[in-house]
Amino acid sequence: MSPRPFTALVADDEDAPRAQMVAALRRVWPALGEIHLASQGIDAWDAYLALEPDVCFLDIRMPGMSGLEVAQRIGGQTPVVLVTAFSEHAISAFDAGAIDYVLKPVEDARLARTVERLRDRLDDTLGRLLHEGRLVSPIPRLTVLQAAVGREVRMIRLADVVYFEADSRYTRVVWQDESQTGEALLRMPLKELLPRLDMDAFWQVHRSTIVRAERVATAVRTGDGLMYLTLRGHPDTVTVSRHFQAKFKGQ
Repeated sequence: MSPRPFTALVADDEDAPRAQMVAALRRVWPALGEIHLASQGIDAWDAYLALEPDVCFLDIRMPGMSGLEVAQRIGGQTPVVLVTAFSEHAISAFDAGAIDYVLKPVEDARLARTVERLRDRLDDTLGRLLHEGRLVSPIPRLTVLQAAVGREVRMIRLADVVYFEADSRYTRVVWQDESQTGEALLRMPLKELLPRLDMDAFWQVHRSTIVRAERVATAVRTGDGLMYLTLRGHPDTVTVSRHFQAKFKGQ
């Protein structure tokens, strides 16, 4: 089976440069898969944690948290390209761990050279994983969960799950069947659980929360720009981070 397409995160607090970067990437890297977008530094960091893109294109100057600060937090775990209108930021870009920088407005020829460097880096990583046997076929989807409840190991059907929430190295699962409601701990971090779920049936709404889609009753916006979900047949509410709020646009 062919490896999945690489994915990217593009973060810029201005609409036009963000759109220009996306268009340029589509021209010079047509095999690139999904491109995720962020408009602020903190949103970029949330998106990086939640979505784990293969490459990141970060504007240096963003409100709240700069692209340099996001790159420093990423710490070389993922290739980062910093985008700036000022060439004097080049040294800062490399100091922050970026593998390259591009100037605004982005030129296709310059971006193509950056993409070539990125692809070499990603292909080296992919080849190493294949050689080490760490890149395997897609993980089978779960149908039943084994979760700890006191001294018991409870078998929980995925159909009964209301939502999952990260809990340190474990994952808390809140469930409800025809007769009772409960919660338990899975000995699996949310990051490992996510690829084993049907993402049409389960929606990630926060870097630490996944909710069963059919359990969502309403998405409520608050006056301070936050959002939470109410759930059908369950009293809990679930917070939606800013990056995932676009999922609930309404018609």
